[in-house]
Amino acid sequence: MRKGPIGVGDWVIAVGVAATLLITGLSEQAPATSLAPLGYALLITGGLALAARRRAPVIVLAVTGLCALGYQAVGFGVPVVAYLFAVYATMRAGHRVVTVAGSVLLIATLPFAALVSLHDLSKAYAQSRGALELAWLVAAGAAGEALRQAERRAEEAERTREETARRRADEERLHIARELHDSLTHQISVIKVQAEAAVHLARKRGEPVPETLLAIREAGREATRELRATLEALRSDTNPDNDNDGMSPSRGIDHVPGLVAQARTTGLDATLAIEGHRRAIPAAVDRTAYRIVQESLTNIARHADATTASVRIDYRPDALAIRVDDDGRATPDTTPVPGREPGVGLLGMRERVNALGGRLRAEPRGGGGFTVHAELPVDRTPDRTS
Repeated sequence: MRKGPIGVGDWVIAVGVAATLLITGLSEQAPATSLAPLGYALLITGGLALAARRRAPVIVLAVTGLCALGYQAVGFGVPVVAYLFAVYATMRAGHRVVTVAGSVLLIATLPFAALVSLHDLSKAYAQSRGALELAWLVAAGAAGEALRQAERRAEEAERTREETARRRADEERLHIARELHDSLTHQISVIKVQAEAAVHLARKRGEPVPETLLAIREAGREATRELRATLEALRSDTNPDNDNDGMSPSRGIDHVPGLVAQARTTGLDATLAIEGHRRAIPAAVDRTAYRIVQESLTNIARHADATTASVRIDYRPDALAIRVDDDGRATPDTTPVPGREPGVGLLGMRERVNALGGRLRAEPRGGGGFTVHAELPVDRTPDRTS
């Protein structure tokens, strides 16, 4: 049985049982003693105690049992209905030993409680037997145990489904890793080796090495490192998005100057400005900031037809703001530039920002060009490290 706050349904059942017990007691001839009001109070108390049966089943079992003994001793031969509800609740909660021990004790003591008012052992035994039929007790306990077993099987089935889904996800990651290795590793290696060889030959002949060739060589090196790290992350037991984004070592704001310098090698006049008091930030925010700048500069180089780009990183008290602007051909009133539609790059950027609880704006600027503006909270973002 799942514990929780006392709800309306709990009170409805408790009040219903209390009313039933009280009406049954009132329908009998009241005991010719001054303790009759106490008996009525015990009938009501035993019923109302059931409101807490999910939160404190053992305590409710004890309270209902004592109330039953009390009103039997006063002279009310009312069935111990509240106690049967309590037996069901404790069995459902898994307290089998306590339930059995308490029930045996109640069965043994009920005749003596009735004897206090009747002063006749045979009549007391008959009244106690009518108050607590063994069949009712067994039925209540069996119902609670059956439902507990059903809930446990349901929870076990849910765990099995989760484990199956996790295993399938692991198998899919390994399949993706194999496909990436087979399809990309060789081609990237060829590009890297060819660029290295071209640079070496140019320098050996004393010829100037073109900046584009150096950029291709550096891009090949970086692609090789990131692909290797991504494959390692996919093959690991942890989720790549939760450790180092497939990058080893993790890239962050400290590596943004390298991105800007690399963008300059393509002929783009790229600038970087870091504002605010620089401080330690969560690793997830640090990685996401790097990825936003990387994706933005890549899109500018590929699609924007821009000549300038500016990267600004602002350390605010409660957030890290990243803004990347270019002077490309995108305008609000023109057809979207190919590649500027929300594709894989911008979609991935938005997913990273949303996962951290931040905000992202990626759209053409009024004066021409495109802007990417992200705000990443730094006060509530967990520092997830590899």
